[in-house]
Amino acid sequence: MKRLSLFKWARRPGAILALSAATLYGASVFCAVAADTKADKPAKAQKKAKKVSKLTGAELYSINCNRCHPERYATEFTASQWKTLMTHMRVRANLPASQAKKILKYLQEDSGS
Repeated sequence: MKRLSLFKWARRPGAILALSAATLYGASVFCAVAADTKADKPAKAQKKAKKVSKLTGAELYSINCNRCHPERYATEFTASQWKTLMTHMRVRANLPASQAKKILKYLQEDSGS
């Protein structure tokens, strides 16, 4: 009985040390990953914004409008009708204002009279 009692006390400091080391290591990894994630987000957002801003109205139209329905010809509606449609579709497709303006400009330039 005495041997078993000594065995438990001998292991306890090692177990506590191992648990402490594992906790510190886990916390340091978590902090490092969180710091890397925060640093990458603005850079990725800037790259994406630059790519989107370089697209023309025709490209934006084919990318965004074909997600839900077949592409329409610009000559199907007048310029004022396209403006009304784009106001509605901008809300439905959750388009940023800059993209919606480029698409509207493209459609109005090629629209029917």
